[in-house]
Amino acid sequence: MNTSQPSTDTEADRLFAEARKPSDFRFDSAVARVFPDMIRRSVPGYTTIIPMIGVIAERYAQPDSHCYDLGCSLGAATLAMRHGISFNDCTLIGVDNSADMIERCQHYIALDDHPLPVTLRCDDILDTELRDASVTTLNFTLQFVPPSKRTSLLERIAAATRPGGVLILSEKICFESEQEQATQTLLHHEFKRANGYSDLEISQKRSALEQVLVPETLETHRDRLTRAGFDQVLVWYQCFNFVSMLAIKSS
Repeated sequence: MNTSQPSTDTEADRLFAEARKPSDFRFDSAVARVFPDMIRRSVPGYTTIIPMIGVIAERYAQPDSHCYDLGCSLGAATLAMRHGISFNDCTLIGVDNSADMIERCQHYIALDDHPLPVTLRCDDILDTELRDASVTTLNFTLQFVPPSKRTSLLERIAAATRPGGVLILSEKICFESEQEQATQTLLHHEFKRANGYSDLEISQKRSALEQVLVPETLETHRDRLTRAGFDQVLVWYQCFNFVSMLAIKSS
């Protein structure tokens, strides 16, 4: 199974290497250019999560169904799903509201040699049509959705999911215990330093994301997914303050 994202035309992430005026993080052309390097060096376990999304898609994709990657960015999870889905009558759809991300995603999809067609939408995932789904992925996407709109999005996903279908939800989480929060944050920062980020880069990126990426506790995610209509919610991966969950709709 080939689930690696092509590295063509990507650059090293140096966006926060120089002192800069504080501003909110945006998924613009500058981020799109360095995104593969940025997320690999910033998200513990990302290189494990992506191929496992393909494994999960292989297990849960149903024939003649829709499979969605919501917040697809450059299409790493989309490609993993593409190589995992074994039914050629499935419809695979990637959705992202960043035109810069979609443009580069189209390039990576074109370079991939798998025959399953991929449809890309430059659209807001809060508004995009969802129906007849067997596998949906929100890979570090929900955390950028305003908290007040997260429940309605998950309810729409659950309502669109077939019996036996799943949602893969990967998120940065926070912790109720101040001590655990401090320890997990420290370890995350050590991970970044081990990947070559300076203290200045870590600090400036954290400030840029502060009002944009809003993490929640694992308990909050579990409760919301259950109330949205999923029957089973399990954590299949965790590394420091990053987790990936599998929400299953039984009926």
